[in-house]
Amino acid sequence: MPEAHVEFDETERELLERIRQRYGLDDCAQAAEWLVRARLRRAAKSITGRGRALYPVGR
Repeated sequence: MPEAHVEFDETERELLERIRQRYGLDDCAQAAEWLVRARLRRAAKSITGRGRALYPVGR
């Protein structure tokens, strides 16, 4: 799976740190991934009306 590297400002880092602590994640990168996955799940649910699991696609 391709990786994207994103720079965060101080406010965003604070938010990611709170999410990291709340969900017991190892680092802020995992917190950012958690946020993206949560948003994708909500979007998929609003389109299909049901929840969908997210899995990486192999090559």
